[in-house]
Amino acid sequence: MKKEEHFKLLTFYKFVDVENPQAEVEDHLEFCTNIGMKGRIYIGNEWISSTVTGNVGQIKAYKLYLDNHQLWKDIPDIDIKASPVDGHKFPRMQVKYREEIVVLGQKYTKNEVEAAGNRMSIEELKNMIDNEDPDSYVILDMRNNHEYELGHFKWAVPANTPTFRELEKQIEDYKKDFWDKKIISYCTGGIRCEKSTVMLQRAGLKNTYQLDGGVVKYINTYNDGNWLGNLYVFDDRVSQHVGDENTHTTIGKCLYSWKKTDTCENCRYSPCNARIIVDTQEYESHMGFCSSECSEWALEGWLVKDMDFDPMNYKRERIKMKEHPELTEEIMKKIRTHLDEKLQWVEFNHKETQKEDFIMD
Repeated sequence: MKKEEHFKLLTFYKFVDVENPQAEVEDHLEFCTNIGMKGRIYIGNEWISSTVTGNVGQIKAYKLYLDNHQLWKDIPDIDIKASPVDGHKFPRMQVKYREEIVVLGQKYTKNEVEAAGNRMSIEELKNMIDNEDPDSYVILDMRNNHEYELGHFKWAVPANTPTFRELEKQIEDYKKDFWDKKIISYCTGGIRCEKSTVMLQRAGLKNTYQLDGGVVKYINTYNDGNWLGNLYVFDDRVSQHVGDENTHTTIGKCLYSWKKTDTCENCRYSPCNARIIVDTQEYESHMGFCSSECSEWALEGWLVKDMDFDPMNYKRERIKMKEHPELTEEIMKKIRTHLDEKLQWVEFNHKETQKEDFIMD
C-alpha cells in the first residue's frame, strides 16, 4: 500500500534589504525546483513574498534553506500560518522579481513600513469582536471586492475600492466617516496592510492598526465564527473553507441568481478571466461567462477556456485554425452555432465585464 503523503501550504512575507534580487530569484528557483516544491514566490529589493506547497520532507528542507540564509531567516509566523492541504496547490514552481510588493500607486521603503507599526494581535482582535461595542471601531477589509464578498470578519466593511490602487481616493471618505473610531485594517496574509497603514496614518488617521499576520493567522488559530464565509486564497483551492458545521456561515452570493454559495470560478472568456462567486449549476448554464459582454466577445473572438461541462474543445479548434487557415470561417461558424444554442435562453445580470485588478497577498 502506498504511504500517504502529508502536504502543507506555507504562506509568508518578510521585509528585508535585498542587494541583488535577480540573483536571489535564480537561487531560490533552483533550490525549490530541485526539491520538488510548487508555488509562487516574488522577490524584490526590500522583501520576499512566498506561497508554496510541499510534502513533509520538502517543507522541512525549504524551512532549513530559509533558516540558514542570511536574508530569509527569522520569517515571522511561518508555522502558525501554515495550512494542511491534500496535495500540491500550484501547477508549477515560479520565482519572479517584482519591483513593488503591492501596487498602491505610491512606493514606501522598508523603513517607512516598519515605522508605521501599530500592529494588533489576533488575540486583541478576537477580544474586540467578542466584547467591545462595534460602533467604537471599524474593521476595514483592504482586499479586492470579490474577496470581501466571499468572506470577511464579522462587522467588517469593505475598503470600497474597485482595485487596491484606488485606496488613496477613498481616504478622505474614511477621514469623514471614521475620524473618531479605532480603525483596524486586515488582508489575507498581512502584506497589503503593511503599506495601507502607512498611507492611512500619513493622511491623519493616527488611530489606525493592522492585523498582525492577517486572516490566515487568525483562522488557523481560532474556530469561533468571527470569520463569515470562505477565505479567498491565491492557489488552486481558490475558496478555502473556514470553520466547521457549528461555526461556518455561507455569505457569498451567486453572480447570476443571488443564491448563497462558497464557490469561486473564472470567467471563461480569457481576456476577462474575472474571478466570480457563482453557484456551480448556474455557472454551467451561463457557460461560464460573467456578463453578456463577455458572451458576445466570445462569439466573435473564440478565446474561450475549455471546461469539462462544455463538450466543445476550443483549444483544439484554435490549433486547427492555425494549422489550416482556410478552415477558419468554417470553425468559427461551428463555435458560434454551439455557443448560440447554449446561450439562447440565458440572461445575465451584468452587461459589462466583472474584471478586477488581481492583487496577490
